[in-house]
Amino acid sequence: MDDFDNGWDTHAVLIDGQWVDRTPRRAEVDAPLRRETVLLPWLAPQLSLPVPEPVVVSEAPLRVRHRLVEGLPCPGVDAEQGHAVGLFVRALHDVPVSGARRLGVPDWERVDTWPRFEHEVLPMIAALEPGLAEPAARLLERCAHAPKAALVHGDLGPGHIRVQGGVVTGIIDWIDGCIGDPALDLAWVLYGARPAFAEAVKAAYGANQNLVRRAQDWRLLGPWYEVTYGLDLDDPGYVRSGLDGVISRLRSTS
Repeated sequence: MDDFDNGWDTHAVLIDGQWVDRTPRRAEVDAPLRRETVLLPWLAPQLSLPVPEPVVVSEAPLRVRHRLVEGLPCPGVDAEQGHAVGLFVRALHDVPVSGARRLGVPDWERVDTWPRFEHEVLPMIAALEPGLAEPAARLLERCAHAPKAALVHGDLGPGHIRVQGGVVTGIIDWIDGCIGDPALDLAWVLYGARPAFAEAVKAAYGANQNLVRRAQDWRLLGPWYEVTYGLDLDDPGYVRSGLDGVISRLRSTS
């Protein structure tokens, strides 16, 4: 049994080289982790790339298990991989929202997060870079009113796109899955990856300019979550790193 690819929300161990067991790091992660065991087996046949199909193996504490999706984090360079990811995201966003809601997938909400962004992160931005306070506030406003139009992965970054032998092998970690803005899933693949990868994603997905613009907003917002995560852990390193990301990304568009 080995520690394996641990994230912010779950602790994972690799068992016998082929199974991944995950347990929630916080009580609020129980429900979305359990929801994966219902959503992903239903979703898997509708997608163009493999996803885990976890089952509950322990209730107290909650522990879910799925077969290992082989591979390493996606480097976001290769056009063929970008094409595969673009087709995958297109298929995901074409899944009927009504079916996902019947399985208990929630709408994206800002109830808990946005007050923290407004009252904790914005003042830090204003103190460090007063000229960025207004663009930052406008960014929050735009994202707050983004459409809830598709089933989204919610955290489609390089670590959750697995690649082996130059081939995309699957998409992992669906804790943040919800009914939300499809542009959220395009944030990293269009603005964090290299141009060849991003252009291939855009073409395979068929993204229009409005969607591309909103994807940039979500990319700008990403480091805000790292700031609040650092505050929760009382970890100045995460807070500083998150603020550096917030400011550098806002500067790049100002």
